[in-house]
Amino acid sequence: MSERRYEGFVPGSHVIEGYGAGGFRFAGMSHLGSILALPSGIKAWSATQPSEITAASLADLWDEVQGSVELLLIGSGTTLVPVTKDLRAALAARQIRSDPMATGVAISTYNILLGERRKVAAALLAVP
Repeated sequence: MSERRYEGFVPGSHVIEGYGAGGFRFAGMSHLGSILALPSGIKAWSATQPSEITAASLADLWDEVQGSVELLLIGSGTTLVPVTKDLRAALAARQIRSDPMATGVAISTYNILLGERRKVAAALLAVP
């Protein structure tokens, strides 16, 4: 039996089952590194530190269907790091609110809102 590989993308919405040691568990598998949890699926994300959370690094979010995301939870690692003015403006232009928080809190909040079928996405930096 062949193993399914997704090359940095797992289609569909999935709860985040666990995190730590530099990665995440979701959809019955694990991923080392940061992720974007979007309505279309979970994608590998190149950001590794809060300063890399920019409009450019969130390009995959801009590709989502307009209106499918109303809230972006930003897991900025082990501590809360405020969203930059430029990123707030880019999100506001697409009518997306943001809520920055530590990654662990962002995961818990994302899972709850996903369970409530809210229009939510999460940008999650991996933590040690």
